[in-house]
Amino acid sequence: MESINVFGGKGFVGSRYVELYPNCVVNQRNDYSPKTNNILYFISTVDNYNVFYDPFIDINTNLTTLITVLQNIQDRENTVFNFISSWFVYGDTDLPAKETSYCNPKGFYSITKRTAEQMLISYCQTFGIKYRILRLANVVGLSDRKASTKKNAIVHMIKSLHKNEPVPLYDGGQLYRDIIDLDDCVRAIDMVLTRGEVNEIYNIGNGKAVSLYDIVMDARRMLGSTSEITYVDAPNFHKIVQVKSMYMDNSKLQSLGYTPEYDTRDIIQRVIDKCE
Repeated sequence: MESINVFGGKGFVGSRYVELYPNCVVNQRNDYSPKTNNILYFISTVDNYNVFYDPFIDINTNLTTLITVLQNIQDRENTVFNFISSWFVYGDTDLPAKETSYCNPKGFYSITKRTAEQMLISYCQTFGIKYRILRLANVVGLSDRKASTKKNAIVHMIKSLHKNEPVPLYDGGQLYRDIIDLDDCVRAIDMVLTRGEVNEIYNIGNGKAVSLYDIVMDARRMLGSTSEITYVDAPNFHKIVQVKSMYMDNSKLQSLGYTPEYDTRDIIQRVIDKCE
């Protein structure tokens, strides 16, 4: 396969992909010109909170920049555009979420990611460009520099446990997520790029619902942490933009040969090991 042209190769998942799969041409920031016909596109905002600071950030980053790159494609007939999306596009839907499930996202990040998918499909169909859309589950790895209560909260909580700091849990921790190790995630991405059908959507996750309570309590035991676990009501904004539980059907990914190398406890342990 020809070199993969990576947009957003300095971010959390993109940088790890480039490390593990060096057959990449990585565009620098603000360089929106494709260098090969095989594009892997990670550029994105990361949470729903930009609306409080600049409501145009999600629109400009997730939509305008995407269209700019698409317009710069020269060899449309032979290009494959692989777009990294998110489980956030599903919003309130039946679980496990399938690639064909109804999407009802909330929040500017979630809505613009879903809009980006729709714009991409329309543009590609109009101009004869092949595409794939990859919807990532909760990707967990300590190298996420932007981990916080807003984004990659699982890593943030494990780091707090490591420091013996209090850890608040919304709704008694009975929120469920589909988590995938960072390395499993980038391996799955590459599997879709090399084996996946074009003009298709793929869920990138492990297809299992794991409660935040179980994750936190397992991490606390594994660390020997003295952190106090408290139970608090979720803020109103969180209730508006965030679904309570989410996990995805990953049958299509499994059909390509994917099996996870790391289970939930492995994922927790790998984060803990990097805390030491």
